[in-house]
Amino acid sequence: MRAYERLIRYARVHTTSSDRTGTHPSTARQFDLARLLVEEMKQLGIADARVDEHCYVYGTLPATPGCEDKPALGLIAHMDTAPSASGENVQPQVVEYTGGDIPLPAGGKVLSPRQFPVMDTLVGHTLVTTDGTTLLGGDDKAGIADILTAIEHIQTEQLPHGKLCIGFTPDEEIGEGADLFDVEGFGADFAYTVDGGAAGEIEYQNFNAASAKLEITGFSVHPGSAKNLLVNALTVATQLHGLLPASEAPEHTEGTEGFYMLEEISGTPARAHMEYILRDHDAAKFARRKETMRRAADFLNARWGEGTVQLTITDSYYNMEEKILPHFHLVENARAATLAAGAQPVTVPVRGGTDGARLSFMGLPCPNLGTGDFNCHGECEFVSAQQMDQVVQILLNIIELYSK
Repeated sequence: MRAYERLIRYARVHTTSSDRTGTHPSTARQFDLARLLVEEMKQLGIADARVDEHCYVYGTLPATPGCEDKPALGLIAHMDTAPSASGENVQPQVVEYTGGDIPLPAGGKVLSPRQFPVMDTLVGHTLVTTDGTTLLGGDDKAGIADILTAIEHIQTEQLPHGKLCIGFTPDEEIGEGADLFDVEGFGADFAYTVDGGAAGEIEYQNFNAASAKLEITGFSVHPGSAKNLLVNALTVATQLHGLLPASEAPEHTEGTEGFYMLEEISGTPARAHMEYILRDHDAAKFARRKETMRRAADFLNARWGEGTVQLTITDSYYNMEEKILPHFHLVENARAATLAAGAQPVTVPVRGGTDGARLSFMGLPCPNLGTGDFNCHGECEFVSAQQMDQVVQILLNIIELYSK
């Protein structure tokens, strides 16, 4: 079975996570895919495949004879899809792409190389798209499909290998994918996440990330008698946003440039709520961003009264580079494996994060590999079947390198 065929089956399973429930997993529906994967893994000869009470899927292929002393290698992907677009009733369509626009069957959307220039490089490929009303879920079900297709090749072709550890996580899209991951029980010396991006992408640098939540308490009175009395929480919220540099929003930044992003604002004159995400590749600049938020809150409390603004900053993940550099063979072998698969290795700093960033700080060095997925988190998401095939070969090449 080709990887894209697996993806189509997985994409139909609703696995959207939620940052509102406070449970682990955040949505019980993620178990539907987890159980499907456990059964498939057993069919592929992974006898110990299992899902735990928190929806983490694990399985192991013991080393083949003669490879017992080789490093234990982990392959990891996540099962949930992002809450930013619907993941329910996904209807993938397969298109033999000959160039030009691709009309999506529902929702009135069109995939166009004018908007997505990468499409010009994919003429002649088999593309799997959405119907225009949901995301596809290639982030990261393409990664799962790539990994299990590689395992199928290993088993059917009886390829030699060291110990292989397979892990599929819930809740990566809400930043909780590594929270309850059993690193010790997983049993890998090193690992790769296979999560989003074109075939050949190798990522070992990512944002430092934090969330900032603000609760603003105003003093509401009738506007007719408001002079010198009214403290409008919504006005305070806009003043706080105005204290942040407008040029440092995500829509004005690129590469390793960090940002402040207002993700949510709601309220009344009496009370308002704001949520930001803070990102920066540089640790010192990341610390300054958090300090800027604190100084803005302190300034407004001095202006409007102590307790008007309550700020909570929570770190989410850190730049994995410092944990990968001592094990740079992971990147070097990924580059060699990519070239051997006929793809061009591209190392780019991630303007986001992966489970691998968290896992690297939990003692499991874990760079990320692309999957053949494009335009994730929205209705214009699609994958290239040929690029997924390349990722499968890259994984097989990496396994071979660590088995020598």
